[in-house]
Amino acid sequence: MHPSRPLVAREAFVLVIIDIQERLAGVMERKDDVVRVAKRLARTATMLDAPIIVTRQYPKGLGPTVPELDEVLVELGEAGARIAGVDKTAFCCAAETGFMEALEATGRSQVVLAGMETHICVAQTALVLAAEGRDVHVVADGCCSRLATHHDVALDRLRHAGVSVTTGESVMYEAVGRAGTDEFRRLLAIVKE
Repeated sequence: MHPSRPLVAREAFVLVIIDIQERLAGVMERKDDVVRVAKRLARTATMLDAPIIVTRQYPKGLGPTVPELDEVLVELGEAGARIAGVDKTAFCCAAETGFMEALEATGRSQVVLAGMETHICVAQTALVLAAEGRDVHVVADGCCSRLATHHDVALDRLRHAGVSVTTGESVMYEAVGRAGTDEFRRLLAIVKE
């Protein structure tokens, strides 16, 4: 079992972006906010050399990752980011062998989750990973559900299960750690995008 850390740690975290796909995003009221947060998190993770895992739920039915996020991920990958893609049919990412292999390959114990939908794939993944002893942080403004009630109830459920519920900027500033550095200046540019 891995000890829980109160803050996101640059050397420990892996960013997991769950199912931000075209057909799913099309019915999400907060889609634009969630995509914006996911892009910022991906840029920050890359800046800190943290790995990223991107999942797609049944892409034949739900389509590819939304273009505006996919473009950023391709750009980051071409610049050397460590990005693994996993297609899945299980709602819980941890139920997919490919996902668990990608997660284990990172060597990281802290998992930062963002994506769609909060009360289904994000919550199931967070609950199982936390029960397995991983330090899980769910980015509230980087997740959404079709209905706000589903999102809110899922976040409450996660808090009660010991999962850290946080925000995109909290993750970014915790991982960078201090002002007055080149990384901090790059972080400010990411936040202002």
